[in-house]
Amino acid sequence: MKKLSDLFPNVALHDNPLIKGIKINSSEIKPGDLFVCTKGVSADRHDFIDDAIAKGAAALVVSKPGSYSLPYVLVEDVDAIAEDLFKEFYDHPERSLKILGITGTDGKTTSSLIVQALIGDDKCGYIGSNGYYSKKVHGSTVNTTPSYDKLYQYFREFLDAGCEYVAMEASSEAFYFGRLDNIAFDGGGYSNVTHEHMYIHKTMENYVQCKRRLFENLKADGYGVLNYDDPYYQIMKDACHRSYSYGYDANCDLYIKDYKLYPNKTEITLIYEGEEHHITSPLLGKFNIENLCLGLLMVLKQGFDFETVIKNIGNVQVEGRMQVANCGQNYHVVVDFAHTANAILRLLEFVDTLAINKTIAVIGLPGHRDIKNRRDIGRILAERLDHVIFTMHNPKDEDVMAIIEMMIEDIKDKNNYEIIPDRHDAISKAVQMANKDDLVLILGRGSYTEMKVASGSYYFSDYEEALKAIENKKKGISD
Repeated sequence: MKKLSDLFPNVALHDNPLIKGIKINSSEIKPGDLFVCTKGVSADRHDFIDDAIAKGAAALVVSKPGSYSLPYVLVEDVDAIAEDLFKEFYDHPERSLKILGITGTDGKTTSSLIVQALIGDDKCGYIGSNGYYSKKVHGSTVNTTPSYDKLYQYFREFLDAGCEYVAMEASSEAFYFGRLDNIAFDGGGYSNVTHEHMYIHKTMENYVQCKRRLFENLKADGYGVLNYDDPYYQIMKDACHRSYSYGYDANCDLYIKDYKLYPNKTEITLIYEGEEHHITSPLLGKFNIENLCLGLLMVLKQGFDFETVIKNIGNVQVEGRMQVANCGQNYHVVVDFAHTANAILRLLEFVDTLAINKTIAVIGLPGHRDIKNRRDIGRILAERLDHVIFTMHNPKDEDVMAIIEMMIEDIKDKNNYEIIPDRHDAISKAVQMANKDDLVLILGRGSYTEMKVASGSYYFSDYEEALKAIENKKKGISD
């Protein structure tokens, strides 16, 4: 808590209330909070002052003169000072934490959580698609990479909980909207860029440049950890003060010499600083070897010892990423976030290595996003798998059937797919179809638990739905 004068030491104040919190969203105001009236992308927070007052705001920061019933500070441009206010209110936690950002089309969540697991969740916080948490801190996030009003709050919570590091997903969207413009990263990691998210960036060049900004934002002594085998490796490398590589080339700083894939583990041989290391990872698939190497190399370049951190690899648990739903059944059910053509292809490469009978997939794509990729994803799944069920996934106000029609445009001559718009019914049907040694893949949503439709949103968990469907099948119930 601070006095209003602590945040505005050079401003003459008529009143000097105690500030218990700081917010830019009036719906989040609690008694004693300071309401900072920024102008958002689609809203001017000055329009919500009455709502903030009704919820108990203690003071306002405004750029429009007026007769306000609360103590207020009038500034020329609220947006220009807002982020500094949050830093000051939370006592600049960013100065005391080592901030490690990871960007890429695929792999951000897994690699960030690997960094946290290798360092230890008592010392390292995580921020990303799966929420924000450490050993003592737990919470959900709206965006993969939160805006500054949340970010400095999370940093403060981690610092107060004893953390020294933060591993966070740095999305291209966050750079596009300027959410990370003022964050100086101690380390940056890069997985890949594939042709996705064009609904925001319009061109691949724009998309790549947004990813590159992570490395432009490195501290003077910061470093990049880069995927040597990615086509945009050199573009990212050119933005780094110093960089290290991981990949399948012997010249890489972390060289993936050999690996063996199994249904329940992955054995990997790595070369680092001239020494050979044999490790067993609980993460499945070739793509997770790369995610592991990204996270591992970031941690090693923070000064950690290889043998010490690799002992923590068993602590890696990534909700919604290759997450097995197991109720003792004789078939396999896996929930995964894969929702891009590249991620799905990489997942299917792993599936091809498994000794399974037939593979059934449940897939839907969100409304108003990556429309050009819908046909590709539908075609890939129908060509590679035994059966595909097309369903809904966050359609928002776009018609579910219109989305599905685009996904099946190139496969209408095939007979190995069906359409079940309701996702609950689709998951139930897929599980009912599964026999011994079959594999059911529930794709696209991973750990997300909010289903967004035209009328609003509601709770929906693919993993929980999968468990219910398995139990119902065991009981002889079909719905």
